[in-house]
Amino acid sequence: MSVDLLEGRLIVVVGGGGVGKTTLAAALALGSVKEGRRTLVMTFDPSLRLKDALGVAEAAKDEPIRVMESGPGFLDAALLDAKHTFDRLIRTYAPDAAAAKRIFSNRFYRDMAGNLSGILEYMAMERLFEMQVSGRYDRIILDTPPTRQAMDFLKAPDRMVNLVDSNAIRFAMDPWWDDAGRKNLAFRIAVKGAMELSDRIIGRRFLLDVVEFIRAFAPLFDGFRSRAEDVRNLLRADETRFLLVAGPGQDRVPDAMFFLRKLKETGHHLGPILVNQVHPDPGPAAGNDEGLALLRFLAGRDQRGLALLRSLFPGEQKIVPIALEPFPPGDLRTLRLLFEKLAKAKSI
Repeated sequence: MSVDLLEGRLIVVVGGGGVGKTTLAAALALGSVKEGRRTLVMTFDPSLRLKDALGVAEAAKDEPIRVMESGPGFLDAALLDAKHTFDRLIRTYAPDAAAAKRIFSNRFYRDMAGNLSGILEYMAMERLFEMQVSGRYDRIILDTPPTRQAMDFLKAPDRMVNLVDSNAIRFAMDPWWDDAGRKNLAFRIAVKGAMELSDRIIGRRFLLDVVEFIRAFAPLFDGFRSRAEDVRNLLRADETRFLLVAGPGQDRVPDAMFFLRKLKETGHHLGPILVNQVHPDPGPAAGNDEGLALLRFLAGRDQRGLALLRSLFPGEQKIVPIALEPFPPGDLRTLRLLFEKLAKAKSI
């Protein structure tokens, strides 16, 4: 019996690098359109490989781009750009134009905000939430970076809640940073040593820029916390499924097991495991030249990896091998053909 790979309104495609996640996400998106669903496929993979797979341009960083239509269904594609999403977030949620201008004019925001560790993952979270609540789509398929960076995405909602409630934020919001506070001699004497030390280590101007950046963002903190909690619930909802894409071979099993364990620990719902790029066995009748001998070796290796993975999941977990394509799909036609193969794939 074939496996339903399109179960769920949000499908998050995860896995290690080089296993074909982006291609499979694009093929699944076309399959969703075939079902008549209004579908969005989006990526926060920094390499933006989805852009090439679907032939969309840089404009997809600003707004979803229509890729194709079929009856009541259609496919849009969106590429995450952290800085664009950050700017749009500020314009949308700042209490007024003056508050937005204060953030945009901050030197720390201009020079560093789009490149900070964790910003890409948090912006992906915000963008996903924005698209989900828009009501424009019946199904969203999210293509992610390699496994361990994708874990940062899963942790982003909790990290944002912890950040908003952290001591660093409370420190930056302390009244002594205000003009009135700075005029208080007792405060100034107490912090003089710390300020001189910070000036030597990181530069006082930099520290003040960071404090100003945090204080400018203060009106948005409650919204950050609320949306982070909403995304956390969305990622753990019954209608959300994680499709793990693993490479063939025993050496790929530890990476797959790492992510599976993390998903289970955090209460997310795992769909089928897709073991992609499995080499076919040409059989003894095909001949004995070196190329065929190598293919037989790779096929045997892949089958041993499948057997190991299956042995680690003796229950009802679906494990679906996907045969290696002779040529990687590079346009909508070949992506549709790939989905037809996926739709017929069976669990071992």
